[in-house]
Amino acid sequence: MRLNQITIGSTDLGRSERFYGLLGMQLIVKTDNYLRFQCPDGGSTFSVELVESVPDGEQVSIYFESDDLDDQCARLAGAGVVFDSLPADMSWLWREAWLRDPDGHRLCLFYAGDNRLNPPWRIADPTSNRPADGRS
Repeated sequence: MRLNQITIGSTDLGRSERFYGLLGMQLIVKTDNYLRFQCPDGGSTFSVELVESVPDGEQVSIYFESDDLDDQCARLAGAGVVFDSLPADMSWLWREAWLRDPDGHRLCLFYAGDNRLNPPWRIADPTSNRPADGRS
């Protein structure tokens, strides 16, 4: 199984189109009620659908990984994007920055490298006696 796409709601598709385009997403589908973007790396897509309102306090956090996190954040800040927190090294071995899209959805821009799938505390593969990364 692979994660194909995430869809979020927006009250203003034009505003969302500009914002996610600024993040580097490539618009591949556009209707009066829907946008679909292809992520710049990998095969996943990200969609935005028109809604009447976005619930206050919605607790969805969307993570986008970037190999050049600091450069991306500097570029976005230079374009006027406001960050809740700038890139910082975290105890879970990721470097991450937080911001919100125009509808208030929480976004994390991060770089984790190999630690995203293989942190030192990853649980062992339950079907073998070896660690999850296959090493002996």
